[in-house]
Amino acid sequence: QVQLVESGGGLVQAGGSLRLSCAASGRTFDNSAMAWFRQAPGKEREFVATINWSGTVAYYANSVKGRFTISRDNAKNTMYLQITNLRPEDTAVYYCAVKIGRSTSNYIWTRADDWGQGTQVTVSS
Repeated sequence: QVQLVESGGGLVQAGGSLRLSCAASGRTFDNSAMAWFRQAPGKEREFVATINWSGTVAYYANSVKGRFTISRDNAKNTMYLQITNLRPEDTAVYYCAVKIGRSTSNYIWTRADDWGQGTQVTVSS
């Protein structure tokens, strides 16, 4: 089991930027694919982006391409999501997730092995 803790959320004006972090515990981080999801009020949780175990392959939902950048630092057991040009519709709770193993991960995830508790991002217009 991997424990995940997100941080970096907050209230930001439209057009601003944020960097979310996801700190992972356990020895499986560098053998795991990671992903970000988000859930807006009244909506289902949606896939945002994923990155493979080595950090060399990333995949994004069409809705965030060009504004979101996923990355990871295996030495720090941490994954990041850089968000630029924030829009009010980006308001959501952002969750990180993990799939243990080195299998191909560059697709829209529908499940994960473990989830974080989420961090709130609120974008004001």
